[in-house]
Amino acid sequence: MRLMRSALLWAAQNQWLSDTIPTLPFAKRAVRRFMPGETLSDAMAAAERLRDERIGVLFTRLGENISSLAAADEVAAHYATVLETDAARAHGHGPIEISIKPTQLGLDQDPEACFAHCEDLVRRCAKAGSWIWLDMEGSAYTDATIDLAERLMKTHDNVGIALQAYLKRTAADVQRLLPHRPAIRLVKGAYDEPESIAYRDGPAVNANYLALAVIIAGPASRGEARLCLGTHDIDLIAQIADVTRPSGAPVSALEVHMLYGIREHELRRLRDVGHPVYSLVAYGSAWYRWYMRRLAERPANLVFALRQLFP
Repeated sequence: MRLMRSALLWAAQNQWLSDTIPTLPFAKRAVRRFMPGETLSDAMAAAERLRDERIGVLFTRLGENISSLAAADEVAAHYATVLETDAARAHGHGPIEISIKPTQLGLDQDPEACFAHCEDLVRRCAKAGSWIWLDMEGSAYTDATIDLAERLMKTHDNVGIALQAYLKRTAADVQRLLPHRPAIRLVKGAYDEPESIAYRDGPAVNANYLALAVIIAGPASRGEARLCLGTHDIDLIAQIADVTRPSGAPVSALEVHMLYGIREHELRRLRDVGHPVYSLVAYGSAWYRWYMRRLAERPANLVFALRQLFP
């Protein structure tokens, strides 16, 4: 299992595969499991269906490590369009939230330009009654992403950040952020990190995930944080609910975020028992690296992809 995961994560970084696989028909069929299409209109259509089912929606346009500030400007303008388009189409539904990678907004080129783009989008989200989320990328960006989130959280209350349970440092990062009444989307982690900084076997990652969720659940139950369980692991979600219930954490304090198209029947079931639920709708043409990391997360995803070899 670990070897398969490492191979898929290696493939995610291989430039030849990145250029070749997206052109293959079977790959285009397979990726539709995880995303409604490549365009904003595809994502908007999916959002309308989800919100009709009382499922909240986050949008993320795929792509990372852009190569110029002009590209960062384009990404920022795109997300401004998302918020404007949603405001015109929401029709009483809760607003779409947006989830960005800092390297999409110029973190590599100019951290101050990245901050300026993020702050502008934070303000636009606030006007729409929405939130912006900072996705967490590989460990080389952990410090810069947390610095960015903390800086934004000091003056805005609609900023969230994804934290990775497989990193051994994350408990300290949670404690650092808690004074800011943060929104934290807790994920397991989908990059190939060394054992010196990350737990590399499933049971250890799950144990740390549980411990982190318990830490955040207390403030969340008092309205002092927003805890979002970014996982498809239904057993782990149930375990977190069981462990936190005696301390008074209501089900409504345990928000659940899942990827579009994955275990939607479970997302509806969790909605029906009182969990706030969201679907992360990814779209865009730069899907290859993101898709390979999704395959590395669960063997069942790889089985599905292989089936697409046969129309």
